[in-house]
Amino acid sequence: MRFEGNFTQQEPIPAEGIAAATEVMTHGRLHRYNLANGELGEAALLEQEFATFTGAKYALAVTSGGYALATALRAVGVEPGMPVLTNAFTLAPVPGSVAAVGARPVFVETTEALVIDLDDLAEKAATSDARVLMLSHMRGHQPDMAALMRIAEEHDLTVIEDCAHTMGGRSGNVVSGQHGTVACYSTQTYKHLNSGEGGFLTTNDAEIAARATLLSGSYMLYPRHGAGPELEVFEPLRDATPNVSGRMDNLRAAILRPQLKVLPDRVARWAALHDAMEAGLRHAAAIHLIDRDPGLDRVGSSFQFVMPEKRGAWIADFVARCGARGVELKWFGAERAQGFTSNHRNWAYAGRASLPRTDAVLAGLLDMRLPLTFSVEDCAVIAQILREEAMS
Repeated sequence: MRFEGNFTQQEPIPAEGIAAATEVMTHGRLHRYNLANGELGEAALLEQEFATFTGAKYALAVTSGGYALATALRAVGVEPGMPVLTNAFTLAPVPGSVAAVGARPVFVETTEALVIDLDDLAEKAATSDARVLMLSHMRGHQPDMAALMRIAEEHDLTVIEDCAHTMGGRSGNVVSGQHGTVACYSTQTYKHLNSGEGGFLTTNDAEIAARATLLSGSYMLYPRHGAGPELEVFEPLRDATPNVSGRMDNLRAAILRPQLKVLPDRVARWAALHDAMEAGLRHAAAIHLIDRDPGLDRVGSSFQFVMPEKRGAWIADFVARCGARGVELKWFGAERAQGFTSNHRNWAYAGRASLPRTDAVLAGLLDMRLPLTFSVEDCAVIAQILREEAMS
């Protein structure tokens, strides 16, 4: 048996999005500040709608999730040389954004539940002189956010939430991104809304929102934003904030707006696929599932499991054998970065760190996408292949 589905095939853009994009291309006003008289523009409308969706006061649409992260760091006052706490288990754009502003990542250990280790966080918050935590909700896993925020308050940490994998999710009935000071989201093709590239920054802090808007390249056109602060907030900042252009355009915004309307339905469908994978692998030999927090409404657009009893050479062969049968796995314990998958040992620009707990987790950690072009029946086939190969 071989699985014939495509792990990178997304659903088509909704017809409403295609029509809106065609209208933008027809009138030619793609730049977000190029507006007709009385026109608000697709990017500004998207900002309004995203702020409403997340419950944030302010939302800024930008070119990518990575750009949002670096902008958030600059907007909260991170300067070159400063230490920034962040998860050891994450993807390269997270430490990359820290490096992009000249700061220094300080990696925090990861638990077997794939979340940041709160004990290690407390220790490093006390000893590193860091004043910012960039918290990556990697692959949709979130820690006990109430406990994390108590640590942040105790150590005067500003929390930036990387919500690239949790858009539409909740933790303790709080919308993902609404615990910290700033939240950053991605609309890259493999995320929960698809514009190829794109992202958002949200906050309830007017000064941070104004600074981020200026950083994004608003020039003096910030009144044309849909979910920005009052104009007087910009006055003391406008001449002192550099332009690091990263604006979302009206074309991508037009594609995204109809998708945002159906995101709750997408989250429910991902939950069904994730549940089907768990059911199919619950008693599989050598495969251990990740413990799920019952208080977490997770966006299950990807699936992870661990094989802690297996060694590196065996896992590499397992990945190859599954791939030969059409099941594409990513292994976070590989020595060299592969495609989108890398780990802290591959990020030489971030310096070397001793992270034994994280390394033990990553050594057996496997991951795969669950695109909405898959069905529950597809998940059953994938699980059967994984079970069979795990016994080889």
